[in-house]
Amino acid sequence: MGSLTESAVDNNHGDLLDSYRTWLEEHPSALDSFEAMIAVAGGKKLVLFLDYDGTLSPIVDDPNKAFISDAVKGFVKLDNIVYAGSHGMDISTPTGSLKYEDEGHQTKFVDEQGSKVVKFQPAQEFLPTVKEIIQVLEQKVKTFEGAMVEDNRFCVSVHYRHVNEKVLEIKPSINWNKGRALEYLLDTFGFTSSSDFLPLYIGDDTTDEDAFEVIQGLGRGFPIIVSSVPRDTKASYSLRDTDEVMDFMVRLAKWKKAESTA
Repeated sequence: MGSLTESAVDNNHGDLLDSYRTWLEEHPSALDSFEAMIAVAGGKKLVLFLDYDGTLSPIVDDPNKAFISDAVKGFVKLDNIVYAGSHGMDISTPTGSLKYEDEGHQTKFVDEQGSKVVKFQPAQEFLPTVKEIIQVLEQKVKTFEGAMVEDNRFCVSVHYRHVNEKVLEIKPSINWNKGRALEYLLDTFGFTSSSDFLPLYIGDDTTDEDAFEVIQGLGRGFPIIVSSVPRDTKASYSLRDTDEVMDFMVRLAKWKKAESTA
């Protein structure tokens, strides 16, 4: 019986590897394809978009403890970054977007460092409802061991991965997603009317597919999915895990630095 079980496991593992190799033919490794990618990117501005959980930070049991490593922190070293959370429903930029200025969702303020910031929150009207939902869910979830509520400001996630590896998410019913957020940011920084840029988006979640689709629609750029198993995706390239994401970004930074000093 033991040998039969081991044989079945070996066969399943072999089938999975074969399936992954076939999938890689359609979504090749961004590391293996790096030279071909930079051949297209030469002389252009790269606009880099990164998911967080599962991309910059490994997936962990407690989402509140999903921190990026010291190596990633040391690598980034940016004076100014753009933050987009809650599936793109909470965006902070230095200038905001002229295209979206009249929609009433942009708010200007000065942060703790004295820098001018523009917040774009298309689901702001839903905040009171989201807070009420959080209060109700926190009371309900207490009765289920291993479950927890994650407050993402404009979205609420109920994690029950310790119960059965699942998560339930509640978010406002508006026409907004990571793809729309990507379009907003491209417009904010003046890339919408430019042909001198290439967007590069790295993400591992199903919600990143909207951003992949936008890049595909632009006809330029590199949508990259982080996955070690075959899955349906609109991404053109792949990376296996957060370590490969870091390796890719280091190579990208070294290439860009060499290009700028050439």
